[in-house]
Amino acid sequence: MFQFTGQLDAYSEKQFMTYVADVLQSNPSPMVIDLSKIDFLDSSGLGALVQTAKQCIDAKRSFAVVGNARVVQTVKLVRLEDFLHLAADLRAALSQLTA
Repeated sequence: MFQFTGQLDAYSEKQFMTYVADVLQSNPSPMVIDLSKIDFLDSSGLGALVQTAKQCIDAKRSFAVVGNARVVQTVKLVRLEDFLHLAADLRAALSQLTA
């Protein structure tokens, strides 16, 4: 599981993707991306999440995304909640991965 804080936007997207790529290569475990402490998510951040989801799907790796109200609202606005395996909280994400 990884937890991010601050903003996931055009400025932090590259750092986010580099970090995620490193984790995907070094650890084959199911992945929870905890965005519950993210203050701001823009289209670049959504793009990074979509890329991460595609990488997990291609690698046949289970994953889930946890978000706060702002993140959930943004993800639902563009109807990506199912594709990103959006979970209401960490407990829901973990049970989703073990189901």
